[in-house]
Amino acid sequence: MNKEKFLLPGLDKQINFLRKNLTSEISSALVIGSASEIPAEIISNKFNCKIEVIVEDYESLLNSRLILSSVPNVNVRLMSFEATDFKENSFDLVYAQASVSSLNRNKVVKEIKRILKPDGFFCVGEVVTLKKNVPQFVQDIFDASNLLPLFVDNLEKYYSERKFILIGRIGLTNTLNEYFLLNKDLLSTSKENLTEREKSYYKKLLNKINHESNAYLKLGADKYIGFISLLLRKGPE
Repeated sequence: MNKEKFLLPGLDKQINFLRKNLTSEISSALVIGSASEIPAEIISNKFNCKIEVIVEDYESLLNSRLILSSVPNVNVRLMSFEATDFKENSFDLVYAQASVSSLNRNKVVKEIKRILKPDGFFCVGEVVTLKKNVPQFVQDIFDASNLLPLFVDNLEKYYSERKFILIGRIGLTNTLNEYFLLNKDLLSTSKENLTEREKSYYKKLLNKINHESNAYLKLGADKYIGFISLLLRKGPE
């Protein structure tokens, strides 16, 4: 698996965690979030099941469809994470890597519960804070990405209160340094290949990536930002 193409916090460790710990039969799965093409393909191959992938912006839709065009049983759709078009009890597995730690987390998680089958599985990777109070420059990073991370010690409680049963947990904070280094390298390569017009168009995104990477790698944000993955099962109400 090429980590350079796995540009999500947690890198390939979350999907490997799922492969190791989920042995149940899966007939339908939902993968949530942009840049999730590799997890979708791996889940499809492991369980030989139908996969739905949902993203929230048109550019991600085009990218995902292109990357997954040759992968059987995978369908990519543009859809709000908090109000999907799927029926209740549609999926045996929902996979989300760094795509639910948002301001809308409560609504998204409620929707995930609705579309999961009874006893269905939820593999989630969450950006968390390592301390209850973070400095302003870290809060600025969260605000720029519409993130509302939970404090690391409250993560399992949050899901247990919503009737999820914990199956396994893995701390992946140690992947973030490599994740931000990969982003920084990709940024440098992308800038070299972009036209001036493209640089102007993507200026805001490029600046955001550069700022976040520098904050984590050089300014001490690593003391405050973490990443945890959980494997959960939908429990009875």
